[in-house]
Amino acid sequence: MTIGFEILAQDASARRGRIQTAHGTIETPAFMPVGTAGTVKAMRPEDVKASGADIILGNTYHLMLRPGAERVSKLGGLHKFMRWPGPILTDSGGFQVMSLSELRKIKEDGVRFRSHIDGSYHDLSPERSIEIQDLLDATITMAFDECTPYPAEHEVAAKSMQLSMRWARRSRDAFRQREGYGLFGIVQGSIYPDLRAESAENLKEIGFEGYAIGGLAVGEGQEQMFETLDFTTPHLPINRPRYLMGVGKPADIIGAVARGVDMFDCVLPTRSGRTGQAWTWNGPINLRNSRFKDDQTPLDERCNCPVCSKYDRAYLHHLTKAEEVLGLMLLTEHNLFHYQDLMRQIREAIVANSFSDFQATVSLRLEGKG
Repeated sequence: MTIGFEILAQDASARRGRIQTAHGTIETPAFMPVGTAGTVKAMRPEDVKASGADIILGNTYHLMLRPGAERVSKLGGLHKFMRWPGPILTDSGGFQVMSLSELRKIKEDGVRFRSHIDGSYHDLSPERSIEIQDLLDATITMAFDECTPYPAEHEVAAKSMQLSMRWARRSRDAFRQREGYGLFGIVQGSIYPDLRAESAENLKEIGFEGYAIGGLAVGEGQEQMFETLDFTTPHLPINRPRYLMGVGKPADIIGAVARGVDMFDCVLPTRSGRTGQAWTWNGPINLRNSRFKDDQTPLDERCNCPVCSKYDRAYLHHLTKAEEVLGLMLLTEHNLFHYQDLMRQIREAIVANSFSDFQATVSLRLEGKG
């Protein structure tokens, strides 16, 4: 295996770990800001780093269409291209392609789809997906898979999962081993325990540097997601990182950490920032609300990010209502700091053997219910 992972502390199923890669260390549990098209929207790379992020996520589908993987490679790879020297995880493009239900056709070899940008046709196979991620110089590459839609009947979910497992084998065969780089397999199987177990066993037989859990946060709800994690994570190797794809809200992250997950990504903190929503230790707030127009208190009194130390709610409300670019930049910056502060406190609670107390006291408050 070409990336290192060690568990530094454990509190019940919650794990405090560390991943060693060619581009630096990742402290886990970790949240990866999403840099879809070579940028974490509205953020400079140095400010993303200042928020506490060790690793960011890039998107194969978007980067292959624009500016093109071969071009990024010629320009020195994604790290140099976007001025992010740290680790980068790239998704395989499978989720985006599968979401183009009217613009794609799935075959055993892969997927043929039409670009949402200009309508041009493209083919994406396990081999091509791995090649693109290699050209991008991804630190962590994701196996190509089909993200099973929700809801799905057992038979449909089984066929989808089995296709993903065949593609996982081809992804593994196509991956170029390098010291400090790794390939993650993706467990599929919808909400069915037998399918999740079968998928995990298949992936372990193939062998990966890490194991992701896909096909969740697609409409099943938090309770169903947690139940699926309950019967999925016990099938995953204890000595490899576990990554829950596309999650999520702070309370979702805390609940998943309690079930043994190490890595997360979601567009929520950046997307919320661009729509006037801020995540705080007392739950999310909408800065478009007129009740903030004369509010001179910090955005979040428990936060020490640059935004909360300099700007008050009245000004942020004004920027948001006026649709000023600075408003979305500041709210995005705060949200990313908030998420990284959450991960830091989670790690500290695990080390202190107090994670269950942290979960009980913080989860509801983060949703504005405590």
